[in-house]
Parts: sequence; structure tokens; C-alpha cells
Amino acid sequence: MSDGGSIEDLLEGTTICLCVGSGGVGKTTTSAAIAAGMAARGKRVAVLTIDPAKRLADSLGLDELANAETRVDPGLFEAAGVDTGGGELWATMLDAKATFDEMVARYAPDAETEERILANRIYKEISGALAGSQEYMAMEKLYEIHERGEYDLLVLDTPPSRNALDFLDAPQRLVQFIEGRSLRLFLRPAGIGARIAGGASSAVFSVLRRLTGLDLMQDLSEFFAATSGMIGGFRERAERVSSLLGAEGTRFMIVTGPGGPAVEEAVFLREKLSEGDLPLGGVVVNRVHAGGGSAGHDEAKAALGAQLKDAELVEAILAADDAANALAVRDEAAIADLLERIGRSPLLRVPEMTDEVHDLAGLLQLGPYLFGD
Repeated sequence: MSDGGSIEDLLEGTTICLCVGSGGVGKTTTSAAIAAGMAARGKRVAVLTIDPAKRLADSLGLDELANAETRVDPGLFEAAGVDTGGGELWATMLDAKATFDEMVARYAPDAETEERILANRIYKEISGALAGSQEYMAMEKLYEIHERGEYDLLVLDTPPSRNALDFLDAPQRLVQFIEGRSLRLFLRPAGIGARIAGGASSAVFSVLRRLTGLDLMQDLSEFFAATSGMIGGFRERAERVSSLLGAEGTRFMIVTGPGGPAVEEAVFLREKLSEGDLPLGGVVVNRVHAGGGSAGHDEAKAALGAQLKDAELVEAILAADDAANALAVRDEAAIADLLERIGRSPLLRVPEMTDEVHDLAGLLQLGPYLFGD
């Protein structure tokens, strides 16, 4: 049952779809199903994920996903009985460190500087720390692919919403880091980076060099000298990436479940999107339980008893039916609460599936719930 039409309608005129939500609500599956469904409708689509479990690669029939897009075998659509009409599905898994390295290559003034930075121990530590917060690198990769203009739609499977603030604010935080007082002190011609070798500090580094074999002073000096000319490029790029979040053609889809904590996360995300004036396409509620019907126990018991001739089995079936109805009532109450708290946003229900989605055919079977087929 769908209250919000179809994903195709909700994403009309959209070139970027960002699926956001807490962990464990089927966000990766939903992202892949949206991408597969749009590809089945003749679009050239790429889906990006940072899911460390690599479930997306398995469901798309890929041995693995790389930091570059890989096309899903068109034969898998044919095997599922789907004619894409020229549509294509591509997928990539974010490699945050590789994405950061690509940024260095883009803004380094020459190949020698690039090599010096990538080999520098200080850069490796800093890039690892920044890339460890995958939110910005996910946006950076999305921006890079979007700029190439090769796809009708990009679908991003974002980090769990416990990092929602980090994800939405990541570009600005990178600008703040670049423009931060401590970094400027290092980069000024007469700053700490230029003076650190003098005085008592040189004796400390000398001892460290003898104990560890690492020339920390040289690494620091080379790092700041090599990166000083790239700061403007990083700042400009971060601002462009940030603007992409609210650009025309970008839509956010909140993915949630009917459970209490998931609903709270969805409400939190809706508030953050509103605060940032970021466009919401709709809400997908996964794993919604369906009731077993409204037939009275007496009638159902009599009908089942006549067919099964087993009183214990009949009681077990009726108990399971009661449990299903209770879950369905709970889920509908949670969805009503969600809609009341976030406003009458377009909402799509996806039922609890009996089998786990593990291949492209399974993703396409979600079509009736996401696309209203």
C-alpha cells in the first residue's frame, strides 16, 4: 500500500537521490531497489554505497565494488523478465582514502608535489583521520560523478543517521578545518611550521628521530610546504560540494522502519532537513507488518477445524494470526505518529518480506511497493 504515489513520481526532475536513515532499517536495500527500478524504466543510474558489509555488491551480482562505477550485468534484468529499454545500472562502493588521494591529485600543482604528499607520513595520518569520517568523502565522490554528467540519476546510500549532523555539515566542517587558526599558524611564512625546527623543539625531534628512526620534523615541514598552495582549491571544492545538497534536482528520501527508535531517528532527520532548507522527496517505511484479517475467532476456528481436523494446530494458527494483527496495529500507529510529527509527507510502505533480498530479481520485486506497479 502506498500513500505517496511512486518513487518515479517523487523523483521527477531529480538527478540526485540521497537515502538517509538509521542503521538496520533496510536503507542499503532501498537505495539499490530505487536505482534498479529506475534503471528498469530506461534511466542510466548509478548507486553509491559505503556499506561495509558489501551486501549491495552481492545483491547486484558483482564480485566486489570499487571506487569507480561498475556496470551491473544487463543479463540479470533479462533473467528477471525486465526489458530496461536501454536503461543501465551502475554501482560503486566508496573508498574514502582513495577519494581523498584523488582530491590531492586534482589540486597538486605538479606530479612531483602529488607524489611527495601521498608518500608523506603526516598526510597518511591526516587523510586517514578525515577519510575515516566518511560523510564528506561520500559527498565528494557524489559531486565528482555528478559533474561528469554521465547519469540520469545518482542514488547515494548514506551513513546511518547517528552521523546525520556530520553528513549534512561535513563540507562546512572541512572548510572550517582548512581555515582554522591552528592550520593557518603552520602555513604562514613566519608561522610555527617555519620556526618549529628552532629552539628546544629541535632537540626533542632529534631524540625522537634517534628512538623511532622517523624524521618527524622533515615530514611536518614537507607536508605543510607541499599543501600550502592547495588550500584554496580544497576550500572552493568543499563549498561546491556543500551547495550540491540543496541544489535543484537533489532530493532526500528518509528510510525508516515502524519501530519506535527508527521513527525517532526519522523525525530527527526531517527536522535537520527542514533546518537546512534541504528538499525532502518522501519517506519509505520498511518492514511493515500486515494483519491477518478481521474475521472473528469463532468463525475462523470453525472453518480451520473443519479443514485441518487438528485442534492444537488450529489454536497455534489463531495465536499467530493474533500476533500478526497486533504487530500490524502497532506499525500503523507508529506510521500515523510519524506522519503527524513530520507533516503529511509522501510515504511509501514496504511490507516485511518473507525472504531476504539477495539478488537483482529480489530488488525488482520491491517495485510494486516503491513504484506502484
